[in-house]
Amino acid sequence: MAPIPAFCRDCLSDASGAPRCRHCGSPRVVRHPELDTLHIAHIDCDAFYAAVEKRDDPALRDVPVIIGGGKRGVVSTACYLARIKGVRSAMPMFKALALCPEAVVVKPNMAKYVTVGRQIRERMLELTPLVEPLSIDEAFLDLAGTERLHGASPARALARLARSIEAEIGVTISVGLAPNKFLAKIASDLDKPRGFAVIGRAEARDFLAPRGVGTIWGVGAATQERLAREGFRLIADLQAADETDLARRFGNEGLRLARLARGIDDRPVNPERETKSVSTETTFDTDISDFRALEQELYRLTRKLSDRLKAADLAGRTVTLKLKTADFRLITRARSLEDPTRLAHRIFDHARELLARETDGRRFRLIGVGVSELADPALADPADLVDTQGTKRGLAELATDTLRARFGKEIIERGIALDAPRRRGADQPHRNRPDEPPAPEAPGNAPTSSTPTSRTLPSAAPHRK
Repeated sequence: MAPIPAFCRDCLSDASGAPRCRHCGSPRVVRHPELDTLHIAHIDCDAFYAAVEKRDDPALRDVPVIIGGGKRGVVSTACYLARIKGVRSAMPMFKALALCPEAVVVKPNMAKYVTVGRQIRERMLELTPLVEPLSIDEAFLDLAGTERLHGASPARALARLARSIEAEIGVTISVGLAPNKFLAKIASDLDKPRGFAVIGRAEARDFLAPRGVGTIWGVGAATQERLAREGFRLIADLQAADETDLARRFGNEGLRLARLARGIDDRPVNPERETKSVSTETTFDTDISDFRALEQELYRLTRKLSDRLKAADLAGRTVTLKLKTADFRLITRARSLEDPTRLAHRIFDHARELLARETDGRRFRLIGVGVSELADPALADPADLVDTQGTKRGLAELATDTLRARFGKEIIERGIALDAPRRRGADQPHRNRPDEPPAPEAPGNAPTSSTPTSRTLPSAAPHRK
């Protein structure tokens, strides 16, 4: 009987027939009968934001770290020391700190995380062009046909990638290897952190059977409740059902569930997966009802959103405002534009009008803004022969972007931003500066000034040839 394929994840030596590596003694041996024949992988960084912060600050290495906002915010991610205490992503911060009061809370630094994420993505693309990003820190890969290129099976090439990312970038990843995307995504979560798990074709059905239907991609809480009412709580229940009966009960979703329950997933790894929207939001430390305070925070967010769109070479046709009331009721309002845009002033003007309609004395704990229906930026913000003032504002914004890139983002701002106390509470009313006209008594009655206010530019360094 042929030995089961196996290798050491630390030194990559062959480890067939041994519980530990004969060369380095490591117990991190991966073995599986289908190890050398599988080529679909899911890679997921381990507690990514927290891992980057621990890498950059050695003082955080051995303490629980939570990435998130203030006491009123939510957890973006938490390191594994915090997770042991029960802290989870999307948990309200006050609950997380109650579970783990000794945790160090770090405000997210998305620019840094994006940079590290791109470095990891570049390493993936060195293995195969078939990389389908799911988020900043995870992706599917298809390594079919790469054996001759890398001189190794896809499994060994992935282990080599994990080792190099940990040594050279300073964060760890977990790898799931399987015959399809559905099983690979499940596998990557089985052995975290620094994991490498394999689910083969032969074992897929038995592996899935005892698991809850929520294990299936796309089955959320509402769908789980609906399935439970019909008698489907475990994947085994779906496996036992006739595919035609599932289609009759649930339509196309029933057919999808029937196939995934049996470990069948024909979706290809799509390297051209498109971003569908770009957005940003913030949670206030204190609920806000004052229109002026909300308007100022909205302006700050639209600047941030515009910078992201320009950096990603994107534009969007639909502007969406997001609000969450003090009693956690979510409100979204959207407006479609005639032409796509990536300009902060256009996004702000439309989002401000949407905000004005909702500012009726209610107190809000969160505000966000985003754009969707993403389009080629070459089609964005065309010159307007009727609204020449709008065209001039667009040109002025692009000019100020150049100055901000050279001298700092705060060098030129609209007047609305200069006196904006961040996250002002509802009981902290706006006070006008002596040179500023009174704020409108009712939202939307007076347009916000669009005149940029410049600060003193630093002296340019002397030119040297």
